[in-house]
Amino acid sequence: MQHRQLGSGGLEVSAIGLGCMRMSFGDKPIGTHQEMVDFLRAAVDRGVTFFDTAEVYGPFTNELLVGEALQPVRDQVVIATKFGFKPDAEGKVTPANGYDSRPERMRQVADESLQRLRVDAIDLFYQHRPDPEVPIEEVAGAVKELIAAGKVKHFGLSESDAATIRRAHAVQPVAAIQSEYSLWWRNVEAEVLPTCEELGIGFVPYSPLGRGFLTGKIDETSVFDSSDIRSRNPRFT
Repeated sequence: MQHRQLGSGGLEVSAIGLGCMRMSFGDKPIGTHQEMVDFLRAAVDRGVTFFDTAEVYGPFTNELLVGEALQPVRDQVVIATKFGFKPDAEGKVTPANGYDSRPERMRQVADESLQRLRVDAIDLFYQHRPDPEVPIEEVAGAVKELIAAGKVKHFGLSESDAATIRRAHAVQPVAAIQSEYSLWWRNVEAEVLPTCEELGIGFVPYSPLGRGFLTGKIDETSVFDSSDIRSRNPRFT
């Protein structure tokens, strides 16, 4: 397995990472809990060291799964998780609730994610989506404080534009930008990729196989269950 450096802070990951979302969120379960634990550990055996999750996946169940599966190999892996969505009155976090990247909420998410992931520090802490109500400088400053406190090692952004990336990077160096990128979704090529190259920020593409479309297994006759997020994606309708 080849490796890549994300950013300038010494974060090294396997060239192929494993996004864990679908193991407990977005679609029907793709296996039992134990099958997913075994799957994650098998990925480590095959050289994968980079794993991606988020509090909103489940919510919470995905971080719990990843934490349990990777605890025995913690010293071999890099775990990325994300903050940025609002909890409801019952504490459930879903995208439908809207955004919340206020520093006090970020600190709460970090503490709770540390517990679920069974780690002493979050390797890579992404803002899941830009929050129009919170200046990115405040977000970057809060992550800087979390890094100083030893709770987070590296700062990331997901689906941010070039101007936002620059503003964040000026406050706290950004290690990685995560955005959708594949042969049929190439928006980041115009400004985001050049900005990452200029500033020395790693780029982490998600859905590089077009959410399954580029595997050749999906055509005009394909039908998606209502629990599958692709059933609501215009590219699949």
